[in-house]
Amino acid sequence: MHSSRYVRVLIAILLTIHSAAAGDRPNILFAFADDWGKYASAYAALEKTPVPNTALQTPVFDRVAREGALFTQAYVTAPSCTPCRSSLLSGQYFWRTGRGAILQGAQWDTRIPSFPLLLHEAGYHIGQTYKVWSPGTPDDAPYGEKKFAYESAGRSFNQFSQQVTRAVEGGTGLDEAKQRLYDEVLANFQSFLDAREGDAPFCYWFGPTNVHRKWIKGSGKALWNLEPDVLKGKMPKFLPDTHTVREDLIDYFGEIMAFDAALGLLMKKLEELGELDNTMIVVSGDHGAPGFPRGKTNLYDFGTAVPLAVRWPGGGVAGGRVIDDFVNLMDLAPTFCEAGGITPPAVMTGRSIVDILKSGESGIVSTDREWVVTGRERHVAKARDNNLPYPQRALRTRDYLYIRNFKPDRWPAGNPYNITNESAPSEEQLTENTFATLADMDASPTKAWLVQNRTSAPELYDLAFGKRPEEELYDLKKDPDQIHNIAADPAYANTLQTLASQLMAELKRTGDPRVTGDGKTYDNPPFAGE
Repeated sequence: MHSSRYVRVLIAILLTIHSAAAGDRPNILFAFADDWGKYASAYAALEKTPVPNTALQTPVFDRVAREGALFTQAYVTAPSCTPCRSSLLSGQYFWRTGRGAILQGAQWDTRIPSFPLLLHEAGYHIGQTYKVWSPGTPDDAPYGEKKFAYESAGRSFNQFSQQVTRAVEGGTGLDEAKQRLYDEVLANFQSFLDAREGDAPFCYWFGPTNVHRKWIKGSGKALWNLEPDVLKGKMPKFLPDTHTVREDLIDYFGEIMAFDAALGLLMKKLEELGELDNTMIVVSGDHGAPGFPRGKTNLYDFGTAVPLAVRWPGGGVAGGRVIDDFVNLMDLAPTFCEAGGITPPAVMTGRSIVDILKSGESGIVSTDREWVVTGRERHVAKARDNNLPYPQRALRTRDYLYIRNFKPDRWPAGNPYNITNESAPSEEQLTENTFATLADMDASPTKAWLVQNRTSAPELYDLAFGKRPEEELYDLKKDPDQIHNIAADPAYANTLQTLASQLMAELKRTGDPRVTGDGKTYDNPPFAGE
């Protein structure tokens, strides 16, 4: 046994509140979709203006919300997979996880507690299917070796639209093609359940990547009967309201619906086993939409706001509640620890939401949850010259979004290589190859449209790819789409100063190296293969 494992075992022993019998602790089902932003039909009725949420149906997520609690102000700490997941696993801001927060060259520090292993060492049967940490799950990842992966039936669900489309083109019926992938999901879950010893409580992480690009163009309509043009007039103002972009977003919604259907299978299985109500079900995503401007890798709401619903009737969580407290996904690690009978390690900067869940209240439950801090360093290493990151931090309150761009001379989405010269990337390259240019935005039809219409729609192009000033401020009541930067407006000078001071105080309190050091942690990290 490695010394680091001895340390983790000791921590688990010291932090266990009591030696509760397995039956006194809930199972935990954490369904976490890759690249799933705040899009679910449960939110449609809560929003006052025409919104894209009316264009998709997520009946299973809606059930979790209806029979539990729906959170309206849930945010990631970073809108990029690896730092977000490092934060979530550790219960800390991503900048406290070192190389664990770097997409390329990531390495987990085994001295950092992670909630799955803490639960495991406290008697939980733990396991995963598909994706937990990124990239992949190497030996030094929070889940350790692959022994916690249950994928005996395969990983085809991760390419849902590709697999179903290919099967249908080969003569298989649509329902049958979908069912093959649903069977895989259920078989993987069953193998996890079969490995459980006795009545030990379990923690299962269901993390498919199908919502991550790329998906099949036109699959939203072909596989889910979603009409792209129902989104006409409902698009956020920073997205081109064209058929091409509407279809792109609808295809994204189709993948969300596939994830939702798979979650339903897991819940049905738990219901058959009589364990549904004693299972804490938490459903969310790791950041906003990929391949769209101001989404993934950006600190605007389109990039950082995520869905969050929790169902746990056996734990005293009343249903039918909508909660407006601000929640950062790093809060889930201490939440899972507390639910599992473990005192969250003091090093966690996240705060458990168990008290909110059990309060029985709706609206604003806790008066000290009125803001969250988000941030970003690097996504794709080669997006900028010399592999430099784009460092940002932001403070989101009910009324304002304040963003600090530490290096405004750099390109937010990466260098616009070859856009204006003879070797400019083609529409196919922009749709298929993320690295063709502007590499911090995934390749997509939307990216292709923006680049190819940069002269006819310069404002939209600039919102997506243009350089940004050192400070940004948005008045959310007047500008919910966050496109009018008022940081230089004298009328908001006091607000700007207050929010900037609040943000810097939190960064210093939590030891952000971008503020307390020189940023070398992110400017000069080792990359994969080095």
